[in-house]
Amino acid sequence: MLACVDRSSYADHVADYAAWAARRLDAALEFLHVIDRNSGVRAGADRSGAIGVGAQEKLLDKLSAEDEARSRLAREEGRVFLNRLRERALATGVTSVDVRQRHGELGQTLVEQEGRVQLLVLGRRGEAADTTRRDLGRNVEQIVRALHRPILTVTEGFVEPRRIMIAFDGSSATRSGVSMVAASPLFRSLPVHLLMSGKAQATAPKQLEWARSTLDTAGMTVTAALVPGDAETVIARAVRDRGIDLLIMGAYSHSPLRSLLFGSKTTDLLRAATIPTLLLRR
Repeated sequence: MLACVDRSSYADHVADYAAWAARRLDAALEFLHVIDRNSGVRAGADRSGAIGVGAQEKLLDKLSAEDEARSRLAREEGRVFLNRLRERALATGVTSVDVRQRHGELGQTLVEQEGRVQLLVLGRRGEAADTTRRDLGRNVEQIVRALHRPILTVTEGFVEPRRIMIAFDGSSATRSGVSMVAASPLFRSLPVHLLMSGKAQATAPKQLEWARSTLDTAGMTVTAALVPGDAETVIARAVRDRGIDLLIMGAYSHSPLRSLLFGSKTTDLLRAATIPTLLLRR
């Protein structure tokens, strides 16, 4: 499993949830830190104006040396940062922890790694969290749309999940999610609350009963509820009233263009959720 971290306050929370999942899955854990290839470019320096050929070459050499020095510093700081997270995970009992650092673009790097990933863990927000009012990191939707692996997005603080909820809507993504929960040791022995909300559908009771029966057959303790109404409101209330620690739901079933024009229910739910959320894509 892969934990994607940057040098933000969320890194420790990502490490703790990733370690929890790795222990329950008995899986190897890897921390990945991607250094943006443009992060070392300095802004604000005025290098305009006509200069001679010799002076231009000296300037280019100087800038190249500065870029290399910044790159070396970023790599060394990243190495120290990753080793600290590795020690943190090992201290919780994870037996196999590796670290990897790469230069590049985060989304593309994760697409390249997707084939070997069982579960991806990342923070709901990133390095800009302390300086912006953004309540959802700019990379989250891009990453979730680009990958087709379960992605656990975590919030601030770590609370070991004891009660989970599946926001079930009968879609192929959430049906696969129910099957995954039933089969995975990640959720073994944890009570599950199945919640179906949104617009009333004639087939909803049958779909919900299939999900309940699938989990029950796997030996899980299941409660199920069909509550018509606005999904964001219904789910938020159920999370609060039932003391849910982790939410599972389908993600971004519509195109980016449709989401731009009409908004995204996934983004709304993520912004409203105060607990870690496991996102499922098909």
